[in-house]
This record gives sequence, structure tokens and C-alpha cells, in this order.
Amino acid sequence: MASSSSAETKLATAKTVLSTAASVAATAMLVRSIAQDFLPHEIQHYFFSGISSLFSRFSSQLTMVIEEFDGLVNNQIYEAAEIYLGSKVSPSTHRLKVSKPEKENNFTITMESNQEIVDVFNGVKFNWILVSRQVESMNFHNPRDLNSTLRSEVRSFELSFHKKQRDLVLNSYLPHIVKQSKSMKQEKKTLKIFTVDYQNMYCNIAEAWIPTNLDHPATFETLALDSEVKSFILQDLERFIKRKEYYRKVGKAWKRGYLLYGPPGTGKSSLIAAMANHLNFDIYDLELTELRSNSELRRLLVAMANRSILVVEDIDCTIEFQDRMAECRASHPHGSQEKQVTLSGLLNFIDGLWSSCGDERIIVFTTNHKEKLDPALLRPGRMDVHVHMSYCSPSGFRLLAANYLGIKDHLLFGEIEEQIDMTKVTPAEVAEQLIKSDEPGIALQGLIEFLKVKKKENEEADEEAKRKQAEGEAREAEAEAEIKDKKDDNDEKNSEKK
Repeated sequence: MASSSSAETKLATAKTVLSTAASVAATAMLVRSIAQDFLPHEIQHYFFSGISSLFSRFSSQLTMVIEEFDGLVNNQIYEAAEIYLGSKVSPSTHRLKVSKPEKENNFTITMESNQEIVDVFNGVKFNWILVSRQVESMNFHNPRDLNSTLRSEVRSFELSFHKKQRDLVLNSYLPHIVKQSKSMKQEKKTLKIFTVDYQNMYCNIAEAWIPTNLDHPATFETLALDSEVKSFILQDLERFIKRKEYYRKVGKAWKRGYLLYGPPGTGKSSLIAAMANHLNFDIYDLELTELRSNSELRRLLVAMANRSILVVEDIDCTIEFQDRMAECRASHPHGSQEKQVTLSGLLNFIDGLWSSCGDERIIVFTTNHKEKLDPALLRPGRMDVHVHMSYCSPSGFRLLAANYLGIKDHLLFGEIEEQIDMTKVTPAEVAEQLIKSDEPGIALQGLIEFLKVKKKENEEADEEAKRKQAEGEAREAEAEAEIKDKKDDNDEKNSEKK
């Protein structure tokens, strides 16, 4: 009987506890419902924050709040977490936001408000919640919300974890998120090519460059370059992007200069596009002749993003570096009224103090006439790598045939390679012939005829150049003989006077 009575007592106690818990839960739900229906958003926020604060005093959990803005600027940790968490989907995640900017190729996935994502790092579980609240205030302004004068959204991430993991979060977990988000953003970004907006250069520095999507299909696999040259460039690029700490240790700006030189049509622009596609770097195309001063050049450098390629094409004919010419200084004794970029300004831009205003940048100059460039531009530290873009070789032809005609061998290959060995022809000229027909035999036969004509034209051009050179040498000899005769006459007359 005593045992039965004890069991009944325990059952009654359990019912009482459950009933009380149910009553408390129902009351809490009722209070929450009333608060959401009748209390303004601002009061709701303080009400629920107070309750959370009460319970947190008895909890071993620590919550870090990461707000979207740090004052008037974006919070880097928030942006990194937004990118990082977009790739994390846990069993508790029921809603995600998907968007696609008009000029981007990839979808952007981010957390939806009040959703929870669980992440595990080094065996430790971390809980993330995106908290969003609406602020209806005429005085509040959110730069990201066009309707912010009437309705604004304040967003923040709440990161919860055990208190003993605080040092792990600050020293390892958050730096890991920043690093991973940077890598993810780089992989997903749509490549851009930027040109200078000269009209708005002095308005907003962020709008000094105008972007356009870069859809150039060139890759190192499709370039008609010597295999050794391609291999060297690829290895040099890979080594460069992995040496951030090395550059800092030796005290150099994290940049690399390339000079691409050779005849027109040898693939300099295609190589630049292949470099951008390989590294996933944006291209900034700079026309120096449009700039009026060194200060404009510096302003554009500051406005460039990191992990980018600056391109100055045809450097030998885009600008005259008059400050290197003594005769120019003599011709403008009171100073020139016409402003321009100077050689010293350009050198400071690529190798001076201003070159350190950015990381992981590649500077590419192209020229058809390397011999015309000032030696100061060519030394290491400015143009570190010189790449000679030569005429088409037999191996380059085979690559072009594979790309354009889809063939790796043909009966006519031997004759064509013989002709290419004896003819100065650019890859662009060979490609133009191959693209004329989808039938390999017809295209290759057309290329043979073209090479014969090209060889004859080259021979005639060489003969003409030799003839002009001989005429020039003859004129110089005549002039020297005439000067010598006059000198002899003068000497003779002076002797007679004596």
C-alpha cells in the first residue's frame, strides 16, 4: 500500500510540474503574441533583449553581436560572415535568400532574417542567427535602402558559443571566416575590365573607373605561344600570388611588372586576357595620353582595387616623356602651360612610394618597339619580366589548327611548318586564314597560298629596306665627303694666307 501511495504521489507531482510548465509556456506565448501585435518594434526589441539578458546571466553561452555597419562604414566582419554563411546550410536552416545582380554571372546566397545556421570549426559548434528589425524613423538613414527615409532595416549577426571559446573565436575563427570569404568572393566574381571616367575623376574617387564585364575567352591553353614561354609565365604568376609574406619580409610592394614586346598581331592582348582569366583578376585599361598631370595618375592608382592587372598598351607611342629631354626644358624656360604625365611621375607610380598603395597588383606594358623605351622603365622592379611575343612557330601553328579546325595532324602540316619556318607571319594572320573554312583541307590549302604570298612580300620588303639603307649610307658618305672637301679647302686657304 505504501508503494502504491508513493507512486500516486510522484504521478501527482509530475502532473503538477507539467501543468505549471504548460501554463508558463502558454503565458509566455500569450505575452509574446501580445507584444508582437501591440508593441512598437523599438519596444519589442528592448523587451525581448531584457528577457534574453535575464536568462543569459545563468547561461554558459556567450553571444557576439556583429552589426552591418560600423558607424557610417561597412563592417568587414559582417560582410565576410554574410559571404561565408551563404555556403553553410544546416538541418535547422529553412530559408535562404538568393539574388543575382544584373551584370554578374553567379547567384548570391545569403541568410534570411531570424534563421539559424550551425557551423563547426575545430570541433567546436557555433550558432549564427541573422537578426533584423525595422526602424520607422524619418531621421534614420540606411545607405543601402532607397526607402530608408520611411522604413529602414537594421541587421546584425548574433554568434553564440561557450564562453571558454572566446579566445578561439577572436584569434582563429573570425580570421578564418575573413580569409575564406575573400577566397569565395574571388572565385565567384565576374571579371571586369575598367576604363577611366574622365568626367567624374574629381567627383567620387570610387567612380573614377567605369566597369564592363570581361568575356574574353583566351586561356593559356589556347594561346599560340611557345610552350616554354607559357610554362615560365604560369609559374611566375603562381609564385607571385603566393608570396605576400615574402614581399613584406624583403620590404617590397606586392606587385609584378611585365613588358610584352613584339610585332603587332603576336597575341599581346590575348596574353593579358589569359592572365586575367587564370588569376581571376580584373583589368584596368589606362590611356596615358588622356591624363593631364601626375596627380591624376596617382588618383587613379588609389582608386584601383587589389588583385587586379593594370594595362598600358603601346607605351612607346602613348606619351612623350619630355622631362627627360634637355631640349624641351630649354624650349620652355618659363615653364610649360600644358600639363602632362612625366616619366618621373610614371616611375613613381610603378616603383615609388605610390606603388605601395595596394596589394597583389600586376602592371603590364605593351610595345611594338622595345628599343624606343627609356632604359629607366625596363629595369627590374619596374618591368620584372620581359616577354618577347614573336612570329608564329610550327608548334604555335599546330595549336591554332587544333583550336580552329579541331585537328592535331594532317598531310599538309609538313609543308605548312616548312613555310612558317621561313616566313615572318603572326599568329593573328595564321588564325585569320584558318577561320575562313570549316573544311580542314580547304583552310590549310588557303594558308599555304597565303604563306607563299607573305614570303614574297617579306622578301620584297627586306630588299626595299636594304635599298633604303644603302641609299641612306650613300647619302651619309657623300655628306661626309662634302664636309671633308670643304674642310680641306678651308685648310688650304688658311695655309695660303699664312
